[in-house]
Amino acid sequence: MPPMRTLYAGRMPRATAPIGEADLHTHSTVSDGTQPPAGLLAEAAGIGLGAIALTDHDSTAGWAEAAAAVPAAGVALIPGMELSTRDGWATVHVLGYLFDPADAELGRETARIRESRLGRAESIVRRIARDYELDWADVLAQASEGATIGRPHIADALVARGHAPDRSAAFDGILHPRNGYTVPHYAPDPVTGVRLIRAAGGVPVLAHPGTRDLVHLMDEPRLAELADAGLFGLEVDHPENREELKPRLRQLAARFGLAVTGSSDTHGAGKPNRLGQHRTPAEVVERIVAEGRGSEPVLP
Repeated sequence: MPPMRTLYAGRMPRATAPIGEADLHTHSTVSDGTQPPAGLLAEAAGIGLGAIALTDHDSTAGWAEAAAAVPAAGVALIPGMELSTRDGWATVHVLGYLFDPADAELGRETARIRESRLGRAESIVRRIARDYELDWADVLAQASEGATIGRPHIADALVARGHAPDRSAAFDGILHPRNGYTVPHYAPDPVTGVRLIRAAGGVPVLAHPGTRDLVHLMDEPRLAELADAGLFGLEVDHPENREELKPRLRQLAARFGLAVTGSSDTHGAGKPNRLGQHRTPAEVVERIVAEGRGSEPVLP
């Protein structure tokens, strides 16, 4: 993808007035959401958001369509991505904002992740097909052209085949790790992920760090490593973070000088998370815009 300055030539390059509060975690059909990028902008306009960040998994392929929808929607776009990383056996996602999509090192890493994710999906389908009627064509039918295919598309294929009532049930049932069908895919460690985003001029935030119990909460030494590597913030206000862990996450953010963000992680009809359900205050959005050096926010 060409640099943002080429994509958005003629647009105001940097915000000179507050953008307003934003939903900083959204997914489109480019990864595993059910709305195209332009649809997310239109929905954001209807609920009064000042901005959204488009953060598809390991991909910037939706940025151009989202940017083109900004004038009609009247909602600012903060280009982003949700980068897959792995800490031991645990999957850790790092949100990156306003990085350079043409950065060679980050591009190589995301291409490797997408390739591994595709191979993983094919392997999972082969395993499931031993016990259920399912094939690769079923999965492809659930993904838009060029989408990063992953487990959500397999879940949707299971629903279409009648093996689960909805995507959530598919994840809780057939696709749950206890059933032995899933396999891991390649991803760098979180510290490397944070460094890659910073090196590309972006602003990294740890996504939904409180979705499991206290025992599985990232420990302080590891969080200190991430902060030293350039982590900007923690996504505390997220619908899937456990309420009892949010005070602890805020304490950790204060201890390590990290910002606190709020987001919906909406996937459209794919998850119950609603756009704008949680939001990031305007002052934190402005800090992200001020630190981002790899690309520009797109303003109405």
